[in-house]
Amino acid sequence: MNIDFKKSNGLVPVIAQEFGTNEVLMLGYMNKEAFDLTIETKIVHYFSRSKNRIWKKGEESGHIQKLIDLIVDCDEDTLLAIVEQVGNTACHTGAKSCFYRSYFEGNE
Repeated sequence: MNIDFKKSNGLVPVIAQEFGTNEVLMLGYMNKEAFDLTIETKIVHYFSRSKNRIWKKGEESGHIQKLIDLIVDCDEDTLLAIVEQVGNTACHTGAKSCFYRSYFEGNE
């Protein structure tokens, strides 16, 4: 299986989902180097588009994501990372998930 890093300027979207609860935690991006580091270490690494560098999730907070499984979509250009979220916090805001606000609440 070959991940298609060529479609989107060398990046593929990665959805992080919590093992056991199936809760969606966050969306990030990986380049080939971040992908290889993730496979090698079993700790999820992303490519930060704002910092233009690879970062290990939780490198500052300690809230790392231990890789349980990596699921590839049908087009081989999107990944679903099944993770154990250390510290019960994936979002930089301190929330467990980056998806904690409804668009429709407050926008009606």
